[in-house]
Amino acid sequence: MKPRLHNFVGKTLFVLLICISSLKRSYSQAFLFGNDKFKVETGINFGPSFFLGDLGGHRGKGTNFLKDLNLDLTKMMKGAFITVYPNSWLGFRVAADITYLEGRDDIINTTGIDELWRKQRNLDFKTTVIEAYGCIEVFPTMFFNKNTEFEPRLRPYGLAGIGIFHFNPKGSLTDANGNKTWYNLQPLRTEGEGMAEYPNSKPYKLTQMNIPMGGGIKYYLSDRINISMEVLYRKTFTDYIDDVSKTYVDPKYFVKYLSGQNAAIAAKIYDKTIPIIFPGMTRWPEGTQRGDKKNGDAYFSVMARIGVRLGQIEASSFAKRAARQTRCPSVY
Repeated sequence: MKPRLHNFVGKTLFVLLICISSLKRSYSQAFLFGNDKFKVETGINFGPSFFLGDLGGHRGKGTNFLKDLNLDLTKMMKGAFITVYPNSWLGFRVAADITYLEGRDDIINTTGIDELWRKQRNLDFKTTVIEAYGCIEVFPTMFFNKNTEFEPRLRPYGLAGIGIFHFNPKGSLTDANGNKTWYNLQPLRTEGEGMAEYPNSKPYKLTQMNIPMGGGIKYYLSDRINISMEVLYRKTFTDYIDDVSKTYVDPKYFVKYLSGQNAAIAAKIYDKTIPIIFPGMTRWPEGTQRGDKKNGDAYFSVMARIGVRLGQIEASSFAKRAARQTRCPSVY
């Protein structure tokens, strides 16, 4: 991972620890965060994450998004966040998450020729993903009720922002004894990245930008504690999270551009075809489609979130509203 991403994630988590440690009953001025108008919240989130790319899939032709989701490869995402609320309908969030993504062709259920093309490809990958992002939260019901005293406990919201994430795809080779070994794929240039013979195949970076977007529902258990359920999709600008995008290359060029050891590994791992459709075939010809270059890779998560408001709360806003609604009428 690049040092800048290490520093960003490290500083974010350090700030979170300081904020959480400041939650104590003695509310001195040194530990005050926010007030009735300006609120600061911190918390944790966790839930399943899903990869959307070239490998794996379901019956029929490979498609984009949910239809080709392999639930067997569901992974757990974990993270933490800090959100600032200048008012009741708008929030500014900074967050950091970590998850694990995986894709395999051998998991495809086979019922026809469309699945067999992908199953015969027989590729796989896995990677750890670390991300940090900033986004804006918008609560539409609170926006339309901002001039009233009504403060619902249940509040739907939408969010969008910009982030940075790091990945490092690994592919496997299995020896004659069934032992599986994983190798970093980016240095192997499996699709001719950076080779003069393949000018349309550019090298890819392992740290890139993404755009998180989604929505959720937030419920206030009290002025201090809230819980949320959130779906967050990450649009990326790469098709190489799984190291599969374009076409097969001629393996003779691996020797030209790679070290002897890496060239030997690349020649085995770039094309692991198993002879299903064409018995006896072990390699695809140069230029044969390997992945879907028209659509980039993506991933999304379904997260449960627990938030804690920082700072002193003089009185519950819900209690204040109840008191106003039940107070005795004035006599003029």
